Amino acid sequence: MLVPIFTLKINHRVNPHMVTVGRYNGKHTALTCATAAGKVLIHNPHMKTQQGGRLDSSADSDVNLLSINQQVSSVCAGRLNPSATNDILAVGTQTNLLAYDVDNNSDLFYKDTPDGANAVAIGELGEIPGPMVIMGGNCSLQGYDLEGNENFWTVTGDNVCSLTLLDFTGNGQNELIVGSEDFDIRVFREDEILAEMTETEAITCLCPMNNTRFGYALANGTVGVYDRTSRYWRIKSKNQAYTIHSFDLDSDGVPELITGWSNGKIDARSDRTGEVIFKDNFTSAVAGIVQADYRLDGSQQLLCVSTDGEVKGYNPAPREMRGNLMDSNLEQDTIRELGMRKQNLMMELKNYDQNEKAGVVAAAAMQDAMQSGSKFSAERPFPVGQEYDQEKMGVIPVCIILFIAMCQYRLKLLLAIPPYPPHVELFIGTTNDTMVRAALIFAEGIFEGESHVIHPHPNALSNCVRVPIIPPKDVPVDLHIKAFIGYKSSMQFHVFELTRQLPRFSMYAPCRKDCPEPKSSCTFQINERMQRVLLWINQSFLLQDDIDAEGSLNVAFMSLRGSGPLFLKMEPQGLMTIKTDDMDLAGDVIQALCQFLNIDDMQVSADFPDEMEKLRSILVKVDEYHAVRQKLTAEMADHSNLIRSMVVRAEDARLMGDMKNMRRGYSELYNMNRDLINGYTIRCSNHQELLACLKQLNQVIQKAGRLRVGKYKTQVISACRAAIKSNNVSALFKIMKTGAS
Repeated sequence: MLVPIFTLKINHRVNPHMVTVGRYNGKHTALTCATAAGKVLIHNPHMKTQQGGRLDSSADSDVNLLSINQQVSSVCAGRLNPSATNDILAVGTQTNLLAYDVDNNSDLFYKDTPDGANAVAIGELGEIPGPMVIMGGNCSLQGYDLEGNENFWTVTGDNVCSLTLLDFTGNGQNELIVGSEDFDIRVFREDEILAEMTETEAITCLCPMNNTRFGYALANGTVGVYDRTSRYWRIKSKNQAYTIHSFDLDSDGVPELITGWSNGKIDARSDRTGEVIFKDNFTSAVAGIVQADYRLDGSQQLLCVSTDGEVKGYNPAPREMRGNLMDSNLEQDTIRELGMRKQNLMMELKNYDQNEKAGVVAAAAMQDAMQSGSKFSAERPFPVGQEYDQEKMGVIPVCIILFIAMCQYRLKLLLAIPPYPPHVELFIGTTNDTMVRAALIFAEGIFEGESHVIHPHPNALSNCVRVPIIPPKDVPVDLHIKAFIGYKSSMQFHVFELTRQLPRFSMYAPCRKDCPEPKSSCTFQINERMQRVLLWINQSFLLQDDIDAEGSLNVAFMSLRGSGPLFLKMEPQGLMTIKTDDMDLAGDVIQALCQFLNIDDMQVSADFPDEMEKLRSILVKVDEYHAVRQKLTAEMADHSNLIRSMVVRAEDARLMGDMKNMRRGYSELYNMNRDLINGYTIRCSNHQELLACLKQLNQVIQKAGRLRVGKYKTQVISACRAAIKSNNVSALFKIMKTGAS
């Protein structure tokens, strides 16, 4: 059994996800945590504490407190200067980013970040020279070098929750893995998106593992491992995973995924199978897991920190303990598991024996009937006195076929069915009088808990069931279906297992071509045969019959989500037009089509007048909110200066015994303080509105980028950023429309 080699208490509450380690003097490792009081705690048992500047000493001689005076949202330590040996501490808040040199007790740079700093990472990215502090905020990613220069900026689909750096492609250069609130994991090579993986919840944690593998954790309690874009495994818990880290705990040369949970549990899982090889418990939630040579003995320890400030350190297991890290007997667990499997197999064998006996009796009765020339009844094959209930035994006809069908229900068809919104209907049925007793459907991102069970009432049993499906996003989904088939009085059921894929654009139903066309469109040229595009349409949309075209292509679909019609047109020369008022949908269609046709780079001309008008109003609001913010900041500074002078006058009056002027002075001070509080409330409200507008602005830029593919996508995002910096609105609109400045 693996036990902690040391335990200590740092006597401070620690925020989840905000634990790191760094060698701030180049020699000794210091544990760093963000506390609930707007401070960052630095624990170093090998050095004396410092005072002055931002650093305050505490009652514990091993602990320094770094005053941030704001709610901390992220912390990270790493080497920012390649020529130095010491690490730099990066601290992010919702309005600022601080790069701090702990050893010299000085700020490297302090940046205003209106988008916030929800996650921070330090390291090199792609071909950008030198390490950077990379922060993710409100739909944006930014990178700053040692001097605070912005060397990297791009946008992403939603608020960033987690970041990590990993050599995803195996080319010797780091890519940036980003998890966001829109359930997507995106891989960036500088400002180019290499891959996107869709999950079922917000991605709260990411960590690099061996080679091209990385671990991830979701807000719904799911943890797992990806190897590039392929998911190795995942498990789901009723508790939330607060932190993950990779560490070779069993000394087999391959790091395991270490997870800290909200209920205080720590477990280590194999990176290949997800099997638990070690677990331990804290009395409170686990705030962070890191590794460091904390005892200065030349070996790395695994450091686990709880939200109550308890720290446990673990050494990797020696080779003789491999396979026995937990306080349990592996042999007993194996015997117990084999016993359960034996019991299930014996029960299944017993059912087969009963069916076989019935078959032997029925075969003998049929042979006797043939020899005697009497009539043989297939419905009652057993002789008198040897009755077997076929239904209870689970006997079903040999020729039974379970079939699955999917169709779309639009609004006009919903009057005769239960009050569901427009949806895709999954039909599960048999070809005879057997009943579908129950059905289990497993699908990611569609059902709550990723599974759905249909169990009809015994009085409502039939040979089919219907399940409404409403995919929230346009992604292909595998439906894993298990259906229990038998008769109404059956005690045993046959389980049919089938897998069907729900097409990516299943929520778009074919409609008549004479419906009003959308005002918005995008046009591009492809060098592909029309048959290839037709093949993609037939695979990506839910159609009763395959679409065919002679000459030019013109197909129309209606969104079941209410976003209007979608027209796909293509000329024989390869000019393709997508008409829709939904800019997100146009981007999804273009990305899916280019992925199918293996197109690496494609320029697109886009015209979305409604989106451009919306963008114009967003830019006006952003300017207004910035002006109000500056005005409120100036007023607050003036009030602060007035308060100083008013306090001095009131105290002078008190010392001189002038009670009348003292009361008047403190009354004015009270009114001024109330005005300050009201102004702060207005400033907070203005800041939230500004954040919402900046998020919408970044999302519009992201949409414009998704209309292009490859290098043109990168060019659009970079040019939009430059136009916003220079406040050139007309250039911004031109870039989004034509794809170039």
